[in-house]
Amino acid sequence: MSNMPEYERVANHPRFHMLPQTNQLKGLMTIIRDKNTKRGDFVFYSDRVIRLLVEEGLNYLPVVEKTVTTPMDVPFQGVAFEGRICGVSIMRAGESMEQGLRDVCTSVRIGKVLIQRDERTAQPKLYYSKLPKDIADRWVLLLDPMLATGGSARKCVEVLQEAGVKEERILFINLICSPEGASSMLEKFPKLQIISAELDEGMDAQKFLLPGLGDFGDRYFGTDE
Repeated sequence: MSNMPEYERVANHPRFHMLPQTNQLKGLMTIIRDKNTKRGDFVFYSDRVIRLLVEEGLNYLPVVEKTVTTPMDVPFQGVAFEGRICGVSIMRAGESMEQGLRDVCTSVRIGKVLIQRDERTAQPKLYYSKLPKDIADRWVLLLDPMLATGGSARKCVEVLQEAGVKEERILFINLICSPEGASSMLEKFPKLQIISAELDEGMDAQKFLLPGLGDFGDRYFGTDE
């Protein structure tokens, strides 16, 4: 069921950034939410949304002034990104967002983290981590398409912090999130920012997003067929 007070609190949070709710975006999201959408279309239109998210995420990176000379031999006062970036995908669904990042940022380095629930403790547990050696000096675009309870994402941020990444240099990029998951991330990490395409109403008793789109990884990689 919808938790409107928490929904409004997240939607209006200064560190929660939702893509402009244009008709184009709504059309794309309608296609990928439709259970009857074929895998080829699901992948194609998901990739379009992912690219929009990456482009939006880059807007929150710091810039410095830079002057260049145009082919008309006229100086132009512009800006250049300050610092270096990398991506980190939360396996497996987060790997679907890697190509969208590469399409926008050529030769970008991408790390991977595998986090699964420990059956004994029911808590998220780190099983695998491979990060760029100089990740502490970079801005990190953390990639995971769905944010439900936020357990895996919170654990991944902790892994990044242990690797020396500053919290304020982490941009969490995802397609759909729940108010509960987003709120938990924003509260636990007061300097982290979230960029999302849509904010769902909430979760069901099994902690699946509603209205959701099913298992993103299964639909994207074709393992639901």
